[in-house]
Amino acid sequence: QVQLVESGGGLVQPGGSLRLSCAASGIIFSNYIMGWYRQGPGKQRELVAVITSDGSLSYSNSVQGRFTISRDNAKNTVYLQMNSLKFEDTAVYYCNAVLTGAPLSSSSWGQGTQVTVSS
Repeated sequence: QVQLVESGGGLVQPGGSLRLSCAASGIIFSNYIMGWYRQGPGKQRELVAVITSDGSLSYSNSVQGRFTISRDNAKNTVYLQMNSLKFEDTAVYYCNAVLTGAPLSSSSWGQGTQVTVSS
């Protein structure tokens, strides 16, 4: 059974930084594409960043240059380093895992961690 557990969310001032972590279990982590999504108040869930099993990266335009996704296959963990945070980054951030080559509909989700950017 796949389990994804996020941590690292919290309250931060604009311009600040946070690092989110997502620990995975129940999967062969290195075979999975790992992603971070977020859902802001009154908004649909959106893709933030993705890292493939071979380390290829992809970011949404809204976070490009400010956020960095990385993975540690030895620790079965994916990270999201968030710098220069803005009010509009306020959201619940979700970790996602999908087996390479499988449809997104088959993916697994974490429970989410709240990030609030406020002065």
